[in-house]
Formats: sequence, C-alpha cells, structure tokens
Amino acid sequence: MNSYERYMAMVEKRPVDFLPRVPILMQFAAEYIGSNYGAFASDYRVLTEANLRCCDDFGIDQVSAISDPYRETQGFGGDIEFVPHSTPRCLRPPLRDNPDLSQLKQPDPLTSERMKDRIDAVRFYKEQIGGQRSILGWVEGAAAEAGDLRSVQNFMMDLLTDPDYAAELLDRCLETAIAFAREQIRAGADTIGIGDALASQVSTDTYASLIQPREKELVRAIQAESGLARLHICGDITHLLPGIADLGLDILDVDWMVDIRQVREAVGPDVVLTGNLDPVSAVRFSNPEAIRQAVLDSYAAAGAPFFVNAGCEIPAGTPIENLKALCEPVIE
Repeated sequence: MNSYERYMAMVEKRPVDFLPRVPILMQFAAEYIGSNYGAFASDYRVLTEANLRCCDDFGIDQVSAISDPYRETQGFGGDIEFVPHSTPRCLRPPLRDNPDLSQLKQPDPLTSERMKDRIDAVRFYKEQIGGQRSILGWVEGAAAEAGDLRSVQNFMMDLLTDPDYAAELLDRCLETAIAFAREQIRAGADTIGIGDALASQVSTDTYASLIQPREKELVRAIQAESGLARLHICGDITHLLPGIADLGLDILDVDWMVDIRQVREAVGPDVVLTGNLDPVSAVRFSNPEAIRQAVLDSYAAAGAPFFVNAGCEIPAGTPIENLKALCEPVIE
C-alpha cells in the first residue's frame, strides 16, 4: 500500500496498513533543505523540493502546496514582501484604508503571479508523484481572505457594524476561492485545504449567518470537482462545532486547544479528523517517547477515520528526531 492508497483508503473508511501521516510543513521544510521561508513562499520549485525531501526522509504521506495566506491577496492587488526567515508580509491590504470594493483587482488563478505559482506546484507534484502520494492544494476561506484584504481589525468591525458590506466582501472572496480550488484540482490536487483562521474569533451567531454558509458553498464546489474538502481553522472551534458539522467536510483539522472527543461527537463517524497535538509544547519542545504516546492518545480519543498530525504547522527548529517520532507508523 503506497501513500496515496493509504490516504484514500482512510478517507473511504477502508482498511489501511497504518495511519496516514500528514503534518503541515512550511518553514521547517524550507530550512531542512538549506533554503529559507522567503524562497519557499515565492518559488514553487523550492516548495516542491522541500516537501518531496521531507516526505521521503520522514515517511509523510502527502505533499502540500501550503506556504502562506497571501496568494489570493496578491491577486486582489495586495503588495507582498518576502523575507528570508519569516512569513511573507502584506505591506498594503487593498481595502485597509478605503472599503470601496471597486478598487479590487479581479484575481485570475492562471495569470495572477502567486496563485499561478501554487498551481505550478500542484502540477509539478502530479507529474512527479501522481498516484504515489496525496497532493494537497490550498485556498483561503472567505472570512480569512476578507481579513487579509480589509485588515483583520477593520473586517471584524465590519462584521458587527456593516454586515451587508461584510457579506458583499465575503462573496467576492468566495468566488475567488472556488475558482482557485477548481484550477488546483484540475492541475492534480486530490484534496483542497481551506484555511479560515479568522472564523474561530467570531461569535456563534456571526459564524452561522455570514461565514458558515460560504464555507459550505466552497466545500460543495470542491466536491463537485471530485476533490476532497479539508477545513483548517486555527484556535478553539468548540463554539462553532454545530455549524462545522453541517458543512459536509471530508477532513477536519483539530487544533490542540479543542477536545477532539467533542469534535468527533459533533461531526460524526464519517469525517476524517486530523490533529491535535500542540505543535510547540507537544512536538517541538517534547521528546520522541512522549510524542509517540501523544499520537496514540489523540487517535484513541478521535477514533477512525484519522490522520496523524499536529494541531497546526510543525515549527521551524523542531528536532528531526521529534518529527520522525510523530511520523512513525501507527497500526490502525
């Protein structure tokens, strides 16, 4: 059973030889091959080399096109700066000082520089390891992207004081996310991750009225293209679980501060759960023996279907032996 077969078998709730391993690697992967985060985020050739090397050396079952949240933002007109040892920076959110939506550019996944670079990464993976490992594409959820365009502080105020405007901006972001996801699937991604971190910071009512319906539409659009939909919301999503359970997800990332048993009860037996070790205290600053036990504990709490993962990105500086321990095969 190769990595792709293992991954798809778990999604389809068929027997596997051991649990698929899908840790999120960005700066760690860049530095592992002697590069840096700026190069990783700006050049798909560095990103793919880093992912493929880590997959080979650590036994990871999925390659990823994740790098940072500003792919679509650049397409909308944001100015992005790349720095060697930190995430890219958006120097000028297009709507930060002026909420007028007419000033936004119309992103085209096939021509917008940073969106096309991600599609090139997916296409390269498909050519190199298609059918051998899962290929993870990525889009920003509508709420996260709206925060990137407007600035988080401004958009949080919009949600409270001008929900009609917020809804219009969310719709623009959703339209772009659907188009971007579609092109990544056509390039070879079998799974599309949806990063919607801002959602964990809103109330249950705001999520239900403005964010969840658009996440649900994005999930349906991904699945309509025969892709798997994976939701990643950093932070505590406990108060959002009723809405998340209604999204129809294939895969749900669970961050470390959430009770994964409660998540399983909410979403039912069909959604693949992945997580939920604390990437810092339970991985980077832990030790192999404790990590092995933590993986077993998370799996015991979540039950199958399950992917081995931390709650979020594996931090740069994580000892190699710790990541190897995280990725050691666990028999289902």
